[in-house]
Amino acid sequence: MLKINVIKVLVLCAFSSFLAVLWTPFLTHFLYKYKLWRKTARTNAMDGKPAPVFHKLHEQREVGVPRLGGLLVWLTTVFVTFLFAGLSKISDNFWLQKLDFLSRDQTWLPLGTLVAGALLGLSDDILQIFGKGKYAGGGIRFTRRLLAVLMIGIVGAWWFYFKLGWHTIHIPGNGNIEIGFWYLPLFVITILACWSGGIIDGIDGLSGGTFGIMFGAFSVIAFAKTQYNLAAFCAVLAGTTLAFLWFNIPPARFYMGESGMLGLTVTLATVAFLTDSIVVLPIIGGLLVIETGSVILQLISKKFFHKKLFLCAPIHHHLEAKGWLPEKITMRFWILGMVFAIIGVTIRLLG
Repeated sequence: MLKINVIKVLVLCAFSSFLAVLWTPFLTHFLYKYKLWRKTARTNAMDGKPAPVFHKLHEQREVGVPRLGGLLVWLTTVFVTFLFAGLSKISDNFWLQKLDFLSRDQTWLPLGTLVAGALLGLSDDILQIFGKGKYAGGGIRFTRRLLAVLMIGIVGAWWFYFKLGWHTIHIPGNGNIEIGFWYLPLFVITILACWSGGIIDGIDGLSGGTFGIMFGAFSVIAFAKTQYNLAAFCAVLAGTTLAFLWFNIPPARFYMGESGMLGLTVTLATVAFLTDSIVVLPIIGGLLVIETGSVILQLISKKFFHKKLFLCAPIHHHLEAKGWLPEKITMRFWILGMVFAIIGVTIRLLG
């Protein structure tokens, strides 16, 4: 039975990846036909002040290259999920039955989170492309996006605590610790923290490789916990993300956009809770922590010391501004991401 579940996870990962590659030409044709890219590059930083270094790095990337590449990831994942769920209902074939990984206890919640986050991100992308007046190039106002992500977090926290009855966190090597009602704010904070890590999308190939590695790591953890359907779901996400990466390596055919980043980040947090791996999430997602931390440090330095700590934040843009080739940054971040993932998975399996 173990071998069958291994085959299930690997087949679904490979199938979703090949399927995503196959329909990408249709997606890119649509994106380029309707010129679905930003018409002007951003000129201001998060604090509203001019960001000439950031603008210089992005003016050639954001104009002329479509956003909405995230559609490839989440639409393929949703399609594969319901494809095998549907086939299992109309056929008695053993393998079609086995490849169905849609289950109430393991995949409904992360799938719903993925779709909710992706649709919110899609709205933001559309406004960035077609927005007029105060919405021109800026998308949904930050405070409104924050509130929307907060609502996703609150709904997820409510589901875990009141519907599933989760109120402990697992400490590898030590066991479960009761945290009671604190489980709710912890879930919401984690969702917001992962969402903030979405700023890693800024160099060709960087986000695709990073998220492919992270979801691959959580697929291993879920499999080790015999959560085979959740392992399959993470493997499908890893497969579709790697398919996105195939077309996102330099020169990128399209960018992830908020449609992909927002969906993937909030789903990552949900999967971490479902596998009871919240303690190792900052390790497996170490690159997201570094990226977010660099922005926070930059804002603090500018606010209180009136000088920039980095040439440009997040840190991958600082390295780029210092003269590092984008390809060097991307590949070294991939290496770091793999090391973080291996360490995180190893620590989690100690439990």
